[in-house]
Amino acid sequence: MRRLLSAFTPNYGQKLSLVASIPLILAVAAIAALVAVQSRALAEREIKALENQLLEAKKAELRNYVTQARNGFYFIYGNASPDDEEAKQQVKQILSAMIYGDDGFFFVYDYDGTNLVSPRQTERINQTFVNETDSEGTPVVDELIRIARQGDGYLTHLWSKPSTGKEARMITYVTSFPSWRWAVGTGVFIDDVLATVATARADVESRIQRTFVYISAITLAAILMVFLSGMVINFRERRLADAKLKKLTQRVFDAQEEERGRVARELHDGISQILVGVRYTLDSARRRFDRGTPDADQSLDQGIEHLGTAINEVRRISRDLRPGVLDDLGLGPALKSLTEDFEDRTGIQTDFHTVVFRNRLDSNAKIALYRIAQEALTNIERHAGATQAKLDLRGHKRGATLRISDNGRGMNQSVEQRGPGIGLRNMQERVEQLDGTLRILSARGIGKGTIIEATVPLTHLLPPSSDETLAKRVPV
Repeated sequence: MRRLLSAFTPNYGQKLSLVASIPLILAVAAIAALVAVQSRALAEREIKALENQLLEAKKAELRNYVTQARNGFYFIYGNASPDDEEAKQQVKQILSAMIYGDDGFFFVYDYDGTNLVSPRQTERINQTFVNETDSEGTPVVDELIRIARQGDGYLTHLWSKPSTGKEARMITYVTSFPSWRWAVGTGVFIDDVLATVATARADVESRIQRTFVYISAITLAAILMVFLSGMVINFRERRLADAKLKKLTQRVFDAQEEERGRVARELHDGISQILVGVRYTLDSARRRFDRGTPDADQSLDQGIEHLGTAINEVRRISRDLRPGVLDDLGLGPALKSLTEDFEDRTGIQTDFHTVVFRNRLDSNAKIALYRIAQEALTNIERHAGATQAKLDLRGHKRGATLRISDNGRGMNQSVEQRGPGIGLRNMQERVEQLDGTLRILSARGIGKGTIIEATVPLTHLLPPSSDETLAKRVPV
């Protein structure tokens, strides 16, 4: 199981693609849902309007049928008395003959619920249908009589369709002959209206589904573009990262080799020569002791002096590699010791100034500024041809700044065109690791000199401890 999970663990590029794709998918899903809801709501309003329009047309048609039928026998009803059976019979015959379409007919019920006219369903004639209900529980005849007693009106209900014998939805218009206590009307089945509405709804659903298909296709294409672009960018960035890593690794190796070469030269040219001189002096002193020469002790004194020089050289090399005073006393004393040794070794007049401040630099900042000072003094010794150098260290509200300047010849144009050397690159990288800034100001010409300013931000200044707040100022 762990192997299976590890096989599906996404890499960095895939994670970036997922991070870019998930908001896109969520946004498209929300848009699709909103489009579907709005489309359905709009379509439902349009379908409802269409249904109402069709039903109103059916109702107007029914009202027209009843009005025409009533006009056809109104002269009979208008001249007849409530008990004129002959007139009633004539009207029944006229209504029974008024059949239209496949299922259209007129009906007559008296107010007691007895069917008097039903040409399509003759078995209902002279039968009483009080409390008769359709499959939905609507008392159809009772409702028709109630509407007729009120004047006229419409009723939507289920009724057995004469052409099929199956129950279907119907709209009925009914009016009254009050003197005869009749409810007269006709109805029309609205299957065609329902079919039209159902077709419209199906068409809407089909359009919504097609819209979802289009949105899904666009989303899929967008996601594929995101993944492909992510893969291309990831591949390109990986190649650049590999190239940068190789370059950085080579620079690390170069720096290591340079440092090893410097230490080897220091050992060979300094300590090795001194130790060879000590051995020669000791051999000379032994031979003089063997011969009983009186001045043999002078050779021993010279050997002791050479041993002292070798010890000082070892200490200097050790201090260059990692000065103990940096950890024990802080950056200020370490830089002061560095400048004094530099002046003694090179003869270049070197001044160091510092403004001590309460907050102490953290270890990374101290090491970085110390190494920058070392690199700068090394460049002054090798390339500047200067007679004076100055180091200034001070704290301020933005952090701390180390400024190194000299009165040498500055950087010539060829160096600027080739780009910074490994020493300047090391300075830049050390400052960038601290989120600081490095400024190099140089003017070409003898005596113009170079100024290097390294600034570390306030985040690398440690807050004062409780005992320091009441004590005197301490060095950086």
